[in-house]
Amino acid sequence: MRKLIIAVVVLVAAGGGYFLFANRPMPVSVAQPVRGDIAHIVYASGVVEAAISADVTSIVAQRIVAHCTCEGETVAAGDVIVELDDSETRARLRELEARAGLLTQQVERATNLLERGVGSRQEFDRAASELAGAEAAVAAQREVLSRYRITAPIGGQILRLDADVGEVAQSGDVLFTVGQPRPLEITAEINEEDIPLIEVGQQALLRADAFPDRVLDATLSSITPKGDSVLKTYRVRLALPEDTPLFIGMSVDVNLVIENREDRLLIPSTALTDAGTVFVLDGREALETSVEPGLRGIASVEVISGLDDEAQVIAPIPEGMVDGASVRATNL
Repeated sequence: MRKLIIAVVVLVAAGGGYFLFANRPMPVSVAQPVRGDIAHIVYASGVVEAAISADVTSIVAQRIVAHCTCEGETVAAGDVIVELDDSETRARLRELEARAGLLTQQVERATNLLERGVGSRQEFDRAASELAGAEAAVAAQREVLSRYRITAPIGGQILRLDADVGEVAQSGDVLFTVGQPRPLEITAEINEEDIPLIEVGQQALLRADAFPDRVLDATLSSITPKGDSVLKTYRVRLALPEDTPLFIGMSVDVNLVIENREDRLLIPSTALTDAGTVFVLDGREALETSVEPGLRGIASVEVISGLDDEAQVIAPIPEGMVDGASVRATNL
């Protein structure tokens, strides 16, 4: 009997301990709503580019034999920037020109004989036809030869030169970029679910790693009508002011300001559930309360109704939180 009594006491003590452990208050952090400004922002990443520029490629695969030393300098449209090895093409052109010269003599001879009445019209027509074909081949070969001298398609500054003598320029490789150093623009990609909110003329705030302590400005200037069905994005362009410190090729974070509201009741984003409720501290209890959320910022959410300025909301919401849970604020 004594052992039984001891066992019962131990079980009761263990059960009581477990009850106290299971029902101990959950430690939480609380925050009080504040008044402030909030903006609806659409985020994107972009690259700084020259508004007027051209990436110039080679359409033949051949070794680079020369290029100008003009990176950063101004050139005119038609200036030769890169030269490729054209020795074989020139040799072929000389062969075609020689054949055309021979056929020219034959046509002259056939014409002379025809005028003297000792030649036939058939021989003249055949010679003239062969000459026309040879001249067309010469013209085509000269066109091919022109591809070995790569020129600037527009006037401007050589923004970047990527041609090295001795390397083989592959078809499609960008050899140089020519354009105007000003004005600059940003090309960015916007998710398709955000594109209905975007309009030309909207202001954007920019952040760049090169200027970590500065917030820069831009203006949305155009939206590409057709989106990318694979990436589900739309390309947009933003005009930069003339005095922007950004450089061509820099990457930037773009924050398009869709709407800005002042003097609004704000709570931390981590205080709002997916169901649009918050947990308000009431003594030692967490009471789940429905609110009407408004704009959502990076770290804050606007509350339109359902919450007063003096309430204390739990943020972040611990896992397993339920209405009426016993809680203990750790930051009061």
